[in-house]
Amino acid sequence: MVTLQETTAKFNNNLHVSHTGGRLSSDSGLALVDEFMDAFHFTEHSKDVVSFNEDRRYWLHDNHKILKQLLFQIIAGYKADLSADILQHDPLLQALSTDEVWASQPSISRFFDRITEQTIEDFQTLNQTVIDQARLIRNDTNMIVDLDSTHSDTFGSQEQTDYNAHYGTNGYHPLVAFDGLTGDFLKAKLRSGNQYTSNGVKAFLEPLLDHYHQAIPTTDILVRGDSGFATPEIYELCEAFGSDYVIRLKSNRKLTHLAEELVYYDDNHPWDEKETYYHSVSYQAGSWPKSRRVCIRSTREAGELLFSHAFIITSFSENIVPKRVFETYNKRGTMENYIKEAKNSFYFDKTDSPRFIENHARMMISVIAYNIINFMRTICFEKNWKNLQVNTIRLRLFKVAGKLVSTARRIYLKLSSSHVYQAEFYAVFRRIQRIRCYI
Repeated sequence: MVTLQETTAKFNNNLHVSHTGGRLSSDSGLALVDEFMDAFHFTEHSKDVVSFNEDRRYWLHDNHKILKQLLFQIIAGYKADLSADILQHDPLLQALSTDEVWASQPSISRFFDRITEQTIEDFQTLNQTVIDQARLIRNDTNMIVDLDSTHSDTFGSQEQTDYNAHYGTNGYHPLVAFDGLTGDFLKAKLRSGNQYTSNGVKAFLEPLLDHYHQAIPTTDILVRGDSGFATPEIYELCEAFGSDYVIRLKSNRKLTHLAEELVYYDDNHPWDEKETYYHSVSYQAGSWPKSRRVCIRSTREAGELLFSHAFIITSFSENIVPKRVFETYNKRGTMENYIKEAKNSFYFDKTDSPRFIENHARMMISVIAYNIINFMRTICFEKNWKNLQVNTIRLRLFKVAGKLVSTARRIYLKLSSSHVYQAEFYAVFRRIQRIRCYI
């Protein structure tokens, strides 16, 4: 698209600025993403797994092509569907779509009208398929399933929006699961805003445990969650699948009494220094059919008289000391960074559609986009690049000026010769191409 606007720079009157450069792209680095998705056979998996309520007799834009377009838009950092009206003229993006014009914003809106509940389940199946491939390439044999819930604000009368007392605002209350070791986004489920944290968690978690128990039985799984997930159905589910769990317990009168009995008040200890003690007890709540191990951390802050207590229920044996159990639990704080990145960089909490199912579909597409980049980061990047945030990855690898040149026999993508990260770009490109040996 060409604009007729032209602006003269104040700092140099001879410099005139206009968007009349012709067939140039500012997102030429997305060729890396397309190469990566092709190595994973993403389009083939999408066509095999994902179904839509197709009611059109004639069409220009295939549903799976629009899905791929939405993934590219999110990965490139374009939040609004309206961006497609300009991006559809980008020469590189047309090349990624085999020389077909991208769908416009109205076509994207109609795409979401063809989403069904089965499509949502298919998106999760597609997500699971590519996760399995990434784990195979990385040779992962361990997994920490970090459970959490988060909040997505709504601004209107969207379906199933409701008030959430914990966050103090209206919106949705999604349930999410990440792999605490790799950062993979394992699963997500959109829920009404008034749902309690653990509502539906058994139905959410059981298919994950069953999949890795059946399909990849060598995987050792630890389930980790805060006190919102301290429910017997989670303990029993993990025990049934032979998976360990480390879950925070809310304090109650009986637990506090047990902790106080174990605390030793040392008159010789300097009161201006902090004290911390760790203990382990067997504990059975009234609703539990059996007792389970509970680890206790008792802390007295410097200058305080009394101890405060924290409790964790775990399936770990007594061979794992209580301090180690708390250290394992505390590492779940990394998950907050995963959620923040999913929201800020992949628009996981974008809820501008009036229908609940459309917002659920947008959320799942963001999950897949997040995983594509996380796979690339964990598989194809050098060690000192593996912790880069997505915005940094975009700046260094994707936001590259390029020009597409076509001849009778070939298409050339000519990138800016001033691209600072050329060496890293081609190193990632070569690693992506080696992936095909494993899939």
